[in-house]
Amino acid sequence: MVQADPPRPQAGDTVRSVASRWHRPGRRARAGASRVADGPAADVATGPAAPPAARPADPVPTAGVAATARPAPSGTPGTPGPPNSADAPDAPDPSGSGGRGVRDKGLSGGSVGLLGSAVIGVSTVAPVYCLTSTLGPTVGEVGLQTPAVFLAGFLPMLLVAFAYRELNRSVPDCGTSFTWTVKAFGPRVGWMCGWGLVVATIIVLSNLAGIATSFCYLLLGELTGSAAVADLDDNTAVHITTCLAFIALATAISYRGMTATKGVQYALVGLQLAVLVLFVALAIGKARTGDLPGSIDFSWSWLNPFAVGSFATFTAGLSLSIFMFWGWDACLTVNEETSGSDRTPGRAALLAMVVLVGSYLLTAVAAQMYAGVGDRGTGLGNPDTADNVFATLADPVLGSALGVLLFVAVLASAAASLQTTFIPVARTVLAMSAYQALPPALARVHPRHRTPAVATVAAGVATGLFYAVMSLVSENVLIDTIYALGLMICFYYSITAFACAWYFRHDLRRSARDLLFKGVAPALGGLLLAAVFGKTLYDMGDPSYGSGSSLFGVGSVFAIGVGLLLLGAVLMAVMHRRSPAFFRGEVLTRATPALTVRD
Repeated sequence: MVQADPPRPQAGDTVRSVASRWHRPGRRARAGASRVADGPAADVATGPAAPPAARPADPVPTAGVAATARPAPSGTPGTPGPPNSADAPDAPDPSGSGGRGVRDKGLSGGSVGLLGSAVIGVSTVAPVYCLTSTLGPTVGEVGLQTPAVFLAGFLPMLLVAFAYRELNRSVPDCGTSFTWTVKAFGPRVGWMCGWGLVVATIIVLSNLAGIATSFCYLLLGELTGSAAVADLDDNTAVHITTCLAFIALATAISYRGMTATKGVQYALVGLQLAVLVLFVALAIGKARTGDLPGSIDFSWSWLNPFAVGSFATFTAGLSLSIFMFWGWDACLTVNEETSGSDRTPGRAALLAMVVLVGSYLLTAVAAQMYAGVGDRGTGLGNPDTADNVFATLADPVLGSALGVLLFVAVLASAAASLQTTFIPVARTVLAMSAYQALPPALARVHPRHRTPAVATVAAGVATGLFYAVMSLVSENVLIDTIYALGLMICFYYSITAFACAWYFRHDLRRSARDLLFKGVAPALGGLLLAAVFGKTLYDMGDPSYGSGSSLFGVGSVFAIGVGLLLLGAVLMAVMHRRSPAFFRGEVLTRATPALTVRD
């Protein structure tokens, strides 16, 4: 088979290992990861949250969909707060309805159901690509306890998913983390939380395009049997051009609306899961014959996290597994386009999480039974193949005829994720603009497709420019940007989890359910991710972290990660001057109603 020259994993690096999820195979120190999305801009102003004088008052009609303004949930809506407080109930209602109604953002309500929403959540995570790039490094860290570490990484994400579900049930707004955090902690914390989501997603998008490009040429090389075709990915001009073409295609599909997106995603996600089921069945079947060198019998001890050798080793593997679940929250950002917008997205998020953890556990167990965890040959611990284990196992497990399906599945995984990852960034930017936290032009929605046209195009342009510039300037900088990604992810996930516990603080004594799902679970999930954030920040200070580059004696990964957060603070200061009403707490408050699309 034609195989690329994958980068060697850096065992024992703890949080830095997360970057292997976005390493591109086939180039020296290849890095990648992302998602894409949307197309040409349109000029239809919508305006969910502008004062009456700032934007047209009429909402974009949603034919055949009943929409109601959802009042603020129980808590402290009647308790006066300071001007900047998220609890200030007497602030002007941005809808201009005095709190009795809400202007919708113009998105296509009722266009997504439970299945479609869950598929978007699974697709954004890119499960097949995550497995082929992360399974090897995780085995290198924790050996046979890889399934246990996958379960451990699932726990904080599950706890945060409960926070998202409860917040969405009360405030189904496409701004998700941004909107909820503003309501809980005020405009400044909320703005920075929204910034963390946007910048993390742009980084992921730009590099996911690179992943799709690399696996495209690997697949073409496999189909043609030509190493020269596979090596085209090493040509910088060819690689960047192909990458931009993938971005443009994904943007165009997302631009055309959720109907087009769902159709593509059903096919791509269905293909991924079908190939994984086939791989698991054949790998376990062949391993049970006992005729394979390196194959081992299943043991329940593989699911015991306490069997990991040391805490440092455990945290190294845990950091990898946590980020294998990142992206599930995309299904929450389409809540305004989902039937039953207050409940369906939360259920879809939990369904997506179950599908993901089930896929990861079954594949890890099957791969370990078939190949073992040795560091030679097909062993999962082999550092020479760790960053693309499916390329090594494709022919032995599936045979030469079906082996190519694994390459197709990885390409489909990257391409599908590229397209759906534009969903959260475009809708977060739309909401921030609608509530006057960003320039109003970004709130324009296409009149026919009912998509955030300008925000989608802006995200696509930013993605293409970022990847092209970083690829031309320095691949080390691109790699370090991906390493810094973990900081952004933990940043906005943990803030959102804490926002849930604080937002519902007055509800926690009402019932045991409220205490558990609105308080204890979100707070615990936030603490776990905050701890990973702190550990990541500490590790980043080492100049050897990431590519090994440094700036003024500080690791370049640290400089990039902290620099991006500081850039957000600077942009927030600029917007404070342009839109003081938002930052005075007059536009988006706890009392601002949310749009609910009924079943």
